[in-house]
Amino acid sequence: MADYDLVVRGGEVATGFGTVRCDIGVKGGRIVALAEQLPAAGASVDAAGLLVLPGGVDSHCHIEEPNPHGVNEESFQSASRAAFAGGTTSVVCFVPQWKGHGVLERFADSSARAAKGMVDYAFHQIISDATEEVLEREIPQLVAKGVRSLKVFLTYEPLHVSDADYLKVLVTARKHGCLVTVHCENYAAINWRTEALLAAGMTAPKYHAWSRPPVVEREATHRAIALAEFVDQPIQVFHVSCAEAAEEIARAQLRGVKVWGETCPQYVTLTAEQMDQPGFEGAKFMCSPAPRDEAEHARIWDLIRRGVLDVVSSDHCAFSFAGDKGKAQNGRDASFRDIPNGIPGLAARLPILFSEGVSKGRISLDDFVRLTATNPARLMGLAPRKGSISIGADADLALWDPKAKRTITNALMQHAIDYTPYEGLEVTGWPVMTIRRGEVVMRDGVVQAEPGTAQYLPRGPYDMVKPRGVLANGFDAAPPL
Repeated sequence: MADYDLVVRGGEVATGFGTVRCDIGVKGGRIVALAEQLPAAGASVDAAGLLVLPGGVDSHCHIEEPNPHGVNEESFQSASRAAFAGGTTSVVCFVPQWKGHGVLERFADSSARAAKGMVDYAFHQIISDATEEVLEREIPQLVAKGVRSLKVFLTYEPLHVSDADYLKVLVTARKHGCLVTVHCENYAAINWRTEALLAAGMTAPKYHAWSRPPVVEREATHRAIALAEFVDQPIQVFHVSCAEAAEEIARAQLRGVKVWGETCPQYVTLTAEQMDQPGFEGAKFMCSPAPRDEAEHARIWDLIRRGVLDVVSSDHCAFSFAGDKGKAQNGRDASFRDIPNGIPGLAARLPILFSEGVSKGRISLDDFVRLTATNPARLMGLAPRKGSISIGADADLALWDPKAKRTITNALMQHAIDYTPYEGLEVTGWPVMTIRRGEVVMRDGVVQAEPGTAQYLPRGPYDMVKPRGVLANGFDAAPPL
């Protein structure tokens, strides 16, 4: 008789390619058996009447991220609680780079911080200063440590890179088998319009959206893809907010270019109008790209169904509202230019997408599984260990009550931030248990994982981000190592 550490019994197991009622046997933190009925052995969980989903993989999270002036307010411990409360078991977060500095010291610092949490983690490396020292000496060392994605910003002071430096990052990634992830907005255009708005006295939070309309996202997306295609380097476009940008991705995909698009719950729920509130209240909804309108929500859902946008992350980037450390760090009368961008969403991601997508019939349950777990795990090189319910995979599971109704409150989010932009949103479908590597880490909203139990997820080479071998004139200006 097989001996299991845990058996999850009688649930409707969603694989992303169909749903089947079966038992799941767990041993040593991994899934070792899927069967109609497994023998009684060890601990068991009754999942009758529940969906059993792969634990969520959130491939875009800013957590306890140091900056020259301090540290992001969300610690890895508080972020872990939020992740488990929302059914997520793995995250990919960011190692910063500061202008004039390298990256290895920041990687060591971020690694030490992340190890104190509970949620399993991998890293993107931000490149804001594409020096020869960083690209030629330090990036190979990071790759050897399991970092397989480089992040660039085409806007934001002081993070943005020029086209020339973006090309250097693309070439470096190609040499070392990394994915490049890109924040696509036009730096010069945003700055030009921002100065004009401020000169006209238009300083309130609502003008954040005016400063960066869809055209600046579309232009930067087109440029990011064109340069990546030029050097034959796969990229992912982060947090796509509008159809104009997504259609640039779609056109490139039809050409065979290796480009993937990601969006977030805020771009199918929040609107620019929510920033138009008295005083400082609109700052709660400020993120970049900016939320659009309800007509754009419908277009984003269509692009999700088409597969153009095949990952939904949270872009969890949390700043508190009260006090003077978060949104108000430059004062509550600061112009929109000086209010930190970003919203908390780690715990809300899965419930919102399930409710707005599956419960309302916009996407299937299989789509939901692929968008939130399977696809991000594959694209980030975490599969087959993460993102699926399959033999040999980590036993990361979210037990889901598809009929449960909740009204989102900040308390339910369990993050370290004092607000959620989704306060009062009614959702149908809710995680009632989260299992990480075979251990129950959340039950009925109570997180019970121990700090320091997170595992780092080093990534090796993987086929998905290999270059196509298609180059203009057949000339390779930057051959791989």
